[in-house]
Amino acid sequence: MSSVAVAPSQAARGSRFAVWWTILRICIEERLVYRGDFALGTLMRFMPIITQTFLWTAVFVGAGGPNEIGDYSRNDFVAYYLLTYVARAFSSMPGLANSIAAQVRTGEIKKYLVQPIDMLAFLFLSRMAHKLVYYAVATGPFVFVFYICRGFFPGWPDLATFGAFVLSLLMAFVLGFFLEATLGMIGFWFLEVSSILFVYMLFNFFFSGHMFPLTLLPEWAEPIVMAQPLQYLAYFPAAVFLGKVQGDALVSGLLVEAAWIVFFIVASRTAFALGVRRYSAFGG
Repeated sequence: MSSVAVAPSQAARGSRFAVWWTILRICIEERLVYRGDFALGTLMRFMPIITQTFLWTAVFVGAGGPNEIGDYSRNDFVAYYLLTYVARAFSSMPGLANSIAAQVRTGEIKKYLVQPIDMLAFLFLSRMAHKLVYYAVATGPFVFVFYICRGFFPGWPDLATFGAFVLSLLMAFVLGFFLEATLGMIGFWFLEVSSILFVYMLFNFFFSGHMFPLTLLPEWAEPIVMAQPLQYLAYFPAAVFLGKVQGDALVSGLLVEAAWIVFFIVASRTAFALGVRRYSAFGG
């Protein structure tokens, strides 16, 4: 009797895995339809790296040529920006929140309510496919840029630190997805969310550390900013690679990042469940 009970469960798990694998494969194929446009757009995103190198050189020259600003030298700043670029490539989810809100507004979200497909899981696989294709295209340029700029880096971190860096990048992807998905659920309560999302984008760009290391903020502001989850989208992975976060601070940082991931997974799931209850199914 137990074998009869177990077999359907195993079959169901295998069938579910086959469904999600098929969705991921189809999403990857969709991203590869316009390969030339995708590749050109990816390559053009490397242009700001050049401007940032000149910018921080000009900042240090204009400041009278100090060796360091805070605990970052000129080389550290350039290396930091390159690393935040990598981190943002993992964590950024362009258009995700806006597309969820738009699907609620237009009624397109009904397809997830009448079909046996979990919306968040489907969108997660879609974004995973996008990132896989992006890095398949961008790995070569990334390697080339980092080789050219290798003089700005103090060297490769030890194996444990590099492992923590990779883990922080993967967690940044998950955190970035569920954070933006949670914001997209606002569309169940507000007809127009573009202004809210614009404000979020501004805060994201600043408080994620994409503009500059967050440790350069005034003493009164630093603990406030460090208490929010946006730092894990750019600042934290870059600081880990450069050895600015070590020991207990590194371990606690990873644990806090994991806690934020759990929080936004629960928040997005809860918001979707509550939103569906009040959803009126207007639109096409």
